[in-house]
Amino acid sequence: MTSNLAIFASGGGSNAEAIIEYFKNSDLGNVALIVTNNENAKVIDRAQNHEIPFYILEAGELEEGEFSDVLIAMEIDFVVLAGFLKKIPQDILAAYPQKIVNIHPALLPNYGGKGMYGKNVHEAVKAAGDTESGITIHYVNENYDEGQVIVQQKVSLAPTDDALEIANKVLALEHEFYPKTIASLLS
Repeated sequence: MTSNLAIFASGGGSNAEAIIEYFKNSDLGNVALIVTNNENAKVIDRAQNHEIPFYILEAGELEEGEFSDVLIAMEIDFVVLAGFLKKIPQDILAAYPQKIVNIHPALLPNYGGKGMYGKNVHEAVKAAGDTESGITIHYVNENYDEGQVIVQQKVSLAPTDDALEIANKVLALEHEFYPKTIASLLS
């Protein structure tokens, strides 16, 4: 049975694109909906290019606690966060136990929590002088970046790597491993 996926994204949507492409001809999953909280997000263009329905959340709509009804009505089976910068409310967590995943651009528990996304993470990794970084794919719970870890992948860093170079190395891991991990969870 093919699972209907909803991807939540707030920005460019490069991970959404990688997931859409991966599942394009798959029996496991189908990207059935893109959800964003940003009416100017590039992920909307990606949704339109692939003829995938998209939903732009109104201010406060997610927090009102009834968005799970929209997902259920659209027969969504699995929720994927891909650069979504809002906390997932309890109604969605309850409707989708162990069926909401997120990707974090660092090796959790390091560099996680509120405000730790994108450039902020990579600058913190650089400032700490870490010799490796990577990705953490995890289940989503009520706290930022504290859900059960599903998989981590590491990449070596050179002392000369700046935050942008770290970001590019980590993004390559995201695009390679996030779709594959989602597929393994669906199978």
